[in-house]
Amino acid sequence: MSEDMRESEKNSSVSHAVRENPLRQEKKRKLGELRAQGIDPYPHNYFRTHHALELSEKYSDIAQGEKLVDTVVSLAGRMMTKRDMGKASFFNIQDQSGNMQCYVKIAELSEVDAKAFKLIDIGDIVGVKGYVFKTQKGQLSIHIQEFSILCKTLEPLPEKYHGLTDVESKYRHRHLDLIMNRDVRQVFEKRSLIIREIRRFLDERGFLEVETPVLQPLYGGAAAYPFSTHHRALDMKLFMKISPELYLKRLIVGGFEKVYEIGKNFRNEGIDRSHNPEFTMLEYYEAYTDYEYQMKQFEEIISTVAEKVTGSMKVTYQGKEIDFKPPWRRMTVHEGVCEYAGFDPDDLSDEELFVKIKSLGSTLEKAPSRGEMIMEAFDLKVEENLWQPTFVMDHPVEISPLTKAHRSKPGLVERFEPVCAGMEIGNAYTELNDPEDQFARLEEQEAKRLVDEEAQPMDHDFVHAIDTGMPPTGGVGIGVERIVMLLTDQPSIRDILFFPTMKHKS
Repeated sequence: MSEDMRESEKNSSVSHAVRENPLRQEKKRKLGELRAQGIDPYPHNYFRTHHALELSEKYSDIAQGEKLVDTVVSLAGRMMTKRDMGKASFFNIQDQSGNMQCYVKIAELSEVDAKAFKLIDIGDIVGVKGYVFKTQKGQLSIHIQEFSILCKTLEPLPEKYHGLTDVESKYRHRHLDLIMNRDVRQVFEKRSLIIREIRRFLDERGFLEVETPVLQPLYGGAAAYPFSTHHRALDMKLFMKISPELYLKRLIVGGFEKVYEIGKNFRNEGIDRSHNPEFTMLEYYEAYTDYEYQMKQFEEIISTVAEKVTGSMKVTYQGKEIDFKPPWRRMTVHEGVCEYAGFDPDDLSDEELFVKIKSLGSTLEKAPSRGEMIMEAFDLKVEENLWQPTFVMDHPVEISPLTKAHRSKPGLVERFEPVCAGMEIGNAYTELNDPEDQFARLEEQEAKRLVDEEAQPMDHDFVHAIDTGMPPTGGVGIGVERIVMLLTDQPSIRDILFFPTMKHKS
């Protein structure tokens, strides 16, 4: 049996088990009764005058017990609670903006509306029309005069008071998580706001938003293993984008001096609290600037977005304060290793340096280049200690094949990685625009591919662009998900992705 057939059979058995759920059976019985009585349980549309939040804000000041019988409104949303009181009922409906209490007397409804109301369940989507009033207890409500069922649901909602508490279920069934947990919806609303404010910042400074190919004949711009696919019509292998860098630099060559892209990258790597194979990246490139200029712009964009979204440049993340107010701390890779790893790499030979990183917990079996060993020490001991926003600067040339050589420090490049809350949140360079140096660096990378499958392949089309001439340029990448994590106080990248990558459920 093929893998596809086995998967289909598995899904069929799961679907059959779901269909036998007694709560679903009861919902299906009511669905059949609605249809038998000539009531369409799935109408094509519904006219509403307000959202719940609009009504709450507009009529919050009316007095307890006051009835605005001449103020007729209509709402639509999902029924979340229902409390029957004999011939009358209170129920609560939820739309994207919030919740609204409704009150209905069956005798006041038309015959059709009364039949529909008797056959609804919690979780069904309904439309209500009536006048606004405030109960004696001060609860703004709608006194229902017309009632419509808009979608008869078949799947029961999670139990009201416990909700969706299993973490894996929250990720697999995000629709249920969003229905049951207002806090979760607010996280994703804030994510959208963060991206909007990033766009606003760049647009106001004259950047042009562009798009680069997701499917590429060669991957590049980062050290990562790609996903691949096959294009049938062209009969060629293609790779999913691991970074837009090489294409955005072509646009700088072409005369666009300020460009940015907010888009998906795909890297075939492990999954942990800060990594997902599919993630959103902001990359922007600005001609005639360098990494010093971009450090100032980076801290400005993040501090500005933080203040716009949260109301302050200071936020609390996992119980500890982070202050994004510029200027941020600056630290070279060498200084970080000396301070947090407890040794000076300049005092050690290559052999001694390899022994040292092994003692720190490195799993490397063979000694790589000296620069790579220094970065291994940094990754093992330094990054986790950097809680406040810090620019880590001046990396070894061996790990930076697209970065311009440092103007005053041989063996290093002009690169910075901003680190916050123990994780890297970006990467930036003074971009390499010397065509001979760039070709030599990519040749070195191509040779490394025999032992390192994440090394970058030679891209002759990109080299041709650099040969054509790229002005001095500063380039920046920002991990959007990690910024969202920090500004929404979420511990894992899965908490700020609607649909994180999950293993098949057996």
